[in-house]
Amino acid sequence: MLHAMVDRTMTVSIEQIEEKVKREKTALRTRERKAELVYPILVAVGLLLVWEAGSRVFGVPEYLFPMPSAIIGTTVKNWMLLLNETWVTTVEILLGYFASILIGVPLALAIFHWPVFAKSIYPLLISTQAMPKVAVAPLLVVWFGFGLLPKVLIAFLIAFFPIVINTIVGLVSLEREKIHLAQSMGLSRFDTFRLIRLPHALPSLFAGLKISITLAVVGAVVGEFVGGDSGLGYQLMVANGAMDTPLLFAGILVLTLLGLVLFWLVEALERWAIPYQERTNSMGVSS
Repeated sequence: MLHAMVDRTMTVSIEQIEEKVKREKTALRTRERKAELVYPILVAVGLLLVWEAGSRVFGVPEYLFPMPSAIIGTTVKNWMLLLNETWVTTVEILLGYFASILIGVPLALAIFHWPVFAKSIYPLLISTQAMPKVAVAPLLVVWFGFGLLPKVLIAFLIAFFPIVINTIVGLVSLEREKIHLAQSMGLSRFDTFRLIRLPHALPSLFAGLKISITLAVVGAVVGEFVGGDSGLGYQLMVANGAMDTPLLFAGILVLTLLGLVLFWLVEALERWAIPYQERTNSMGVSS
């Protein structure tokens, strides 16, 4: 009877310890997520206050470097224009981004599975990235006109390379011992890929997806610079030609916010897709 009471006490104690550890981990993750949100906001607000105060104290001309208050006022004043142009740019970004996924991931799988194909196509992939996209953009305008397609193609050309490379890195980085273990358990090659190699590659794949969504923003804007008649990039060119510096900064602000929102959406998708695995943010800190 004494042994039974001791066993029950030990069981309760272990369960309490496990529950306490679980609560502490949950609280730590909550604090980290709050810090990830609060600290950047505090830093941004501090920089804006310094910028505003410096502009007022030193009397910096608005056409040269407008104050944050002037930029926000211009953004509010032209919100309908910026909203319409944001929609155009967002469509170009998403089409180029989805095209980079639809082509980049199968291409990475083909490179991984067929070494001869990898040796043949890899130098071409490198050459596409070494080629200046700004120099290619006018050619795309000549070939496909001033419509939607050239902007989508530029966004695709800039965004697809990180997806290919990161997917390949994730697929080849699996430890050899895990493959031997799967073979000893009688798993087929397809089941090994589906159950072991692909889940192992997901963090690297999502790292590429997060890099690519920001590059797709750059690609869409480059396309609008070269041959656009609408979109935020085109609006930046118009504001620059009219020397409307506050509107120029307002467009940059909206583009930045758009890129951040798209990045956070991909990050939220990553948290949903791989909740079981520890992720690492861009600063190398585990979350």
